[in-house]
Amino acid sequence: MACCGGCLCCQCCCNEGETRTPEELTILGETREDEDEILPRKDYESLDYDRCINEPFLEVLEGLDNKKARKYEAIKWILVFAIGVSTGLTGLFVDFFVRLFTQLKLKVVAQSVEECSENGCLALSLLELLSLNMMFVFISSVLVLIEPVAAGSGIPEIKSYLNGVKIPGIVRLRTFICKVTGVLFAVAGGLFVGKEGPMIHSGAIVGAGLPQFQSITFKKIRFHFPYFRSDRDKRDFVSAGAAAGVAAAFGAPIGGTLFSLEEGSSFWNQALTWKVLFCSMSATFTLNFFRSGINFNKWGSFQLPGLLNFGEFKCADGDKTCHLWTAVDLAFFVLMGVAGGLLGALFNCINKRLAKYRMRNVHPKARFIRVLESLLVCMVTTLVIFVASVTLGECRDLASANNNTSTQGSVNEEVNLTLRHFFCYNNTYNDMATLFFNPQEVAIHQLFHQNATFSPVTLSLFFVLYFFLSCWTYGVSVPSGLFVPSLLCGASLGRLVANVLKINFHMQIYSGTFALIGAAAFLGGVVRMTISLTVILIESTNEITYGLPIMITLMVAKWTGDFFNKGIYDIHIHLKGVPLLEWETEVEMDKLTASDIMEPNLTYVYPHTRIQSLVSILRTTVYHSFPVVTENRDNEKEFMKGNILISNNIKFKKSSVLTRAGEQRRRCQSMKSYPSSELRNVCDEQTAVEPAEEGQDILQQMLERRHVPYPNLYPDQSPSEEWTMEERFRPLTFHGLILRSQLVNLLIRGVCYAENQSSASQPRLSHSEMTEDYPRFPDIHDLDLALLNPRMIVDVTPYMNSCPYTVSPNTRVSQVFNLFRTMGLRHVPVVNAVGEIVGIITRHNLTHEFLVAKLRQHYITI
Repeated sequence: MACCGGCLCCQCCCNEGETRTPEELTILGETREDEDEILPRKDYESLDYDRCINEPFLEVLEGLDNKKARKYEAIKWILVFAIGVSTGLTGLFVDFFVRLFTQLKLKVVAQSVEECSENGCLALSLLELLSLNMMFVFISSVLVLIEPVAAGSGIPEIKSYLNGVKIPGIVRLRTFICKVTGVLFAVAGGLFVGKEGPMIHSGAIVGAGLPQFQSITFKKIRFHFPYFRSDRDKRDFVSAGAAAGVAAAFGAPIGGTLFSLEEGSSFWNQALTWKVLFCSMSATFTLNFFRSGINFNKWGSFQLPGLLNFGEFKCADGDKTCHLWTAVDLAFFVLMGVAGGLLGALFNCINKRLAKYRMRNVHPKARFIRVLESLLVCMVTTLVIFVASVTLGECRDLASANNNTSTQGSVNEEVNLTLRHFFCYNNTYNDMATLFFNPQEVAIHQLFHQNATFSPVTLSLFFVLYFFLSCWTYGVSVPSGLFVPSLLCGASLGRLVANVLKINFHMQIYSGTFALIGAAAFLGGVVRMTISLTVILIESTNEITYGLPIMITLMVAKWTGDFFNKGIYDIHIHLKGVPLLEWETEVEMDKLTASDIMEPNLTYVYPHTRIQSLVSILRTTVYHSFPVVTENRDNEKEFMKGNILISNNIKFKKSSVLTRAGEQRRRCQSMKSYPSSELRNVCDEQTAVEPAEEGQDILQQMLERRHVPYPNLYPDQSPSEEWTMEERFRPLTFHGLILRSQLVNLLIRGVCYAENQSSASQPRLSHSEMTEDYPRFPDIHDLDLALLNPRMIVDVTPYMNSCPYTVSPNTRVSQVFNLFRTMGLRHVPVVNAVGEIVGIITRHNLTHEFLVAKLRQHYITI
C-alpha cells in the first residue's frame, strides 16, 4: 500500500545526499550498486502447497467415497507413468538428433582435414567447422530469444519452483519446445555444454503440463479434465518429472528420486516417494528400450540405460594384481576432493562475475546482442579446439591404445573408431584431437577406460582450456547443461593425477578409478550435491564398490567449496533475486519472534464488502492474499478503558493502522477512473464528510455506523483525520484468508447480492468453477468495470480459507520458518491471544537477507 510513498521518499532522500541503511534496502527488496549487493525481489509470487478449506472444497470432500478416492489415485498413477514415458521419449529425441548432427559434422570435418593436411588448405577445414558450429548455435540462440526462460540448464528455476516460488513461464509448452530443440543444436554446435541438465527441466515441464490437458501457448489444446487443479498436485508432478529427467539422463532412477528430494522439493510426503521412483523407473526403461533397439537392433535387450554411459569398470582378464581401488588410495581421493572443491569454488566465482557482467552490460541492451555473444563464444571455442589439436596435440602409437585398454573385445573396436588421426601418420593418433573432436560422452569414456594414451601435457592443457571455456559458456543465451562438462573437466584432472602417480611414483593403480573420482570431485565442487550425486554416479558406473570413495570425495569437495562460496545453482538463484528458503534458519535467528519480522501494514477485506471496495483494493495493491476481518467492538471498548492485555496485543499493529486513513483516500481517488458515474459520485460523497457536532463522541459515531449483521458494510468510508490514535487502532478479529485470484473470479462471475437482499440469494460457485482457469487466473484489469454495479455486495465467507495455519506474535522465528517451509505455506497470519490479526508473514519475511537485517535492527534496539 505504501510502496509508492516509500519509493518517493527514497528518491527524495537520495537527491538530498542521504542513503538508506543495508537493513532498509533488504526490507525494501532493493540493491545498492556500489556494494554490488543483490537482494531477493518482491515481485516473485509464492505457490500454495496448502489446501484452501472453504465451502466448495468441503462439498467435494463430502461427495468423495472410497470408490472415487481409488479412481483418483489410479488416475494419478497413470499420469505418473505417462510422465516417465514421455520424458524418456524426449531424451531419445534429443539423443538421436544430437548424434545425427554431430556425426555429420565430424564426418565432413574429418574428410576435409585429411584432404587439406596434404594439400595445405587447413584454413578451409577450419572455415567449414566454424560455419557448421555457428549455424547450429545461431538456431539455438534464436530459440532462446523466443522464450528466454529456456536458457541455461533450468535446474535453478526448477529448484526454485519446487521450493515454492512461481517463476513465470518456467513450465510452459513453448519453453519445452525451445528447450528441447535448442539444447540439441547447442550440443551439436560444439559448445562445451551438456544435454543432461536441460533434460531435468524438460522432464519437469512434462510433469507440469501433461496432467493439465491444456496449453496456454496453444489454446486449442484444451480438454475437460477437472482433476489436479492446484499448486499442490502440480508441484508433486513436477517433482516426478524432474526425477524422471535425471533418470533418463544418467540411467539412475534412484538417484533421480534422491535428486528431486535433495535439490528440489521442499515439501515431501511418503506417498510421493513411491510415485516419483515409479516415474523415474518408467523414464529409464523407456529410454533404454528404444536406444538399445535402435543402436544394436536388439529390441528388449536393455543395454543402454541412460544418455550418459560410463561403461563397465573392471580389470583386464587374468591380471590378478589389478584392483579398482585400495585403502591407500583413499588418501589420494581426499586430496582430490580438496582440489575439486577449490577448483569448483574458483569456477563458481568466475562464472558469478561473468553472470553479473552479462546482467549489467548484455541483457539490458537489444536482444540480438545475446545472439552475438553466443556466436562469439562459439567462434572462440571452435578456434581453440582446432588450433590446440593442430599445434598442441601429440602423435601417439596406436598399438599402445589397443594393448593398454582396460577392457577387451568390443571395447577395442570402439576405441579404434573414436581415435582421431588428425595430422598424425604411420599408425599414430592425435591425443588432443581425440578429446576435442569427439562427443563429450565419448571423451569421458576414453578417460575412464584407456590407459597410457594421453600425455600429462595434453591432459593439463585440455583441463585448463576446458575449464575456462566451459565457465564462459555457462550463462550464454542457449540451453546448456553443466553436468557433462564438469565430469569431463574433472576426469581429465583425475587421469592427470593417475599418470603422475604411475610414471613418477611407479604405483600400481587403476587409472579409470582416479578419472572417476576426479570427475566426482570437480562436479561436487561446482554443484555441491552429496547424497543424490553419489547414488547417480554409482548407478552410472554399475559398480557398488565405488560407493565409499565417491561419497568421501563429494563430502570433502562440498565442505571445501562451501568455505568460499555456494554451489553454482544457488549462485544463479541468488543472482535472479529469487526468495529461496534454505533447509533451516541459523540458531541466532531465534532471538527474533514473529512480531519482529511480520508485515504489520495490513490490507484486509470484510466478510460482506461492496464491489466498489473490492475493485479498489485489487486495483491499488499487489498483494495476493487478504485477511477477512471484522472490527471487534468489545475489545475496542476494553482498549478504550485501558485494558492491559488488549493494550499489549494492540501494540503490534500501531504502524499498520496509521496508514488506514490514507489508504482509504487513495482507494477513492482510484475510483475516479471508473466508467461508472454512480461509483464516482459515491466516492465524492465519501470525501465530503459532514463535520461532527461540537462535543459529540466521534468514537460513538464510528460504532453507530455499523450495519448489523454485517459489520462495516461500507469499508470505503475514510476515517476522519481528527480521530485520536486509539480510534484508529481498532482491533480486527481474524476470520480467514482469501486469495486475489478468488476475489477476481467472484467479480467476473457476478457472485454478489443487492443491499436489500439476503446473502443467501448470492449465486454459489462449485469447486470446479473456482479452479477452472488454473493455473492462469484472470487479472483485475481484465474485468469490464462498466458491467459492475458498485453498490452490490459480495459475501466472501463461503470461499475464504477459514482455518489457515496461524502463529502467535511471540512465536520464535525457527518455529515460523519450519511451519512455513514444511507445510509449503504462502501466507502465515499472526494472530494474538484474543483472535485479532496483528500482521502477516510471507516468504519474503523469512529470507536469509531479511532475517539478517531484522537481527541487526534487534541488536541496535537492544
